[in-house]
Amino acid sequence: MPRAWCLKSRPKGMPTAANFELKVLALPPLVEGMVRVRNHWLSVDPYMRGRMNDVKSYVPAFQLGEPMDGGAIGEVVESNAEGFAPGDLVQHMAGWRDEVVLAARAVHKVPGLGVEPQLFLGVLGIPGATAWFGLLDVAQAKPGDSVFVSAAAGAVGSAVVQIAKVKGMRVIGSVGGPNKCDYVRSLGADAMVDYKAGPILKGLSAAATDGIDVYFDNVGGDHLDAALAIARAHARFAICGMIAGYNKPEPTSMRFILRVIAARIRIQGFLITDYLPRMSEFYREMVPLVTSGAVKSRETVVDGLERMPDAFLGLFEGANVGKMLVRL
Repeated sequence: MPRAWCLKSRPKGMPTAANFELKVLALPPLVEGMVRVRNHWLSVDPYMRGRMNDVKSYVPAFQLGEPMDGGAIGEVVESNAEGFAPGDLVQHMAGWRDEVVLAARAVHKVPGLGVEPQLFLGVLGIPGATAWFGLLDVAQAKPGDSVFVSAAAGAVGSAVVQIAKVKGMRVIGSVGGPNKCDYVRSLGADAMVDYKAGPILKGLSAAATDGIDVYFDNVGGDHLDAALAIARAHARFAICGMIAGYNKPEPTSMRFILRVIAARIRIQGFLITDYLPRMSEFYREMVPLVTSGAVKSRETVVDGLERMPDAFLGLFEGANVGKMLVRL
């Protein structure tokens, strides 16, 4: 029988396994215009933590007792919709489950670009597009810029590092631990900051003695403080995520916010949904970089639907290098 993870209770602070419940699903009939999909790859992403709160946001909150959702790649096993046939690989947003019946308009065929399908949940999917548009459009990064990237070993951060290097920028990455430092250096980073080895401001000041032009923020908290402290005049900050504050009730500290005025820093938050109409542009630019090896992909794979919450919680413990995926 098909199964799906549901939100059993809303967490206060860091979620635990007790907040999730695996339930058997009764799938609806396959009426005209519908397809039945068996999922092969499921995505977990930090933004899902915000959806566990009962608050109004840019993405609807998960409902208690109802199946959770997120990015997924699956195979059509039965179709009652024109244009879809059994065996077609499709991408959709009905993750956190092993099987689903969806309207054909809610699924998209995985582009036949000669790459592994799970890449469309990572470097060729939302994380890669977030990195691309956040760095080049929001932050307007250009050759010669000094770019600081937090969570540089993650799905978005590792893509930012590589895109910045391809575009002729100097890159400083921040990660936790020597193994992740080595990994991000292997992607081309010019300097690394291990935030577990000492205060982030001290490490960043040493790595970027002349300051930074661009900050790509996946973390917030003390990383954002440090970036504000050493930013050059007219620096641009692309605020993608603030994972450091997702499980904390208190707001992110901004001790050096007054530097926004003196250094004329531009800080801009963004959502990848703003850029979905430009995905063909992203594919045109990014696919050759991936197929040539100029931009590499790495995944941390957890096997089995039963371990979906483990994979999600691992995001907040630094368990992933590159994109965190669940394989069914």
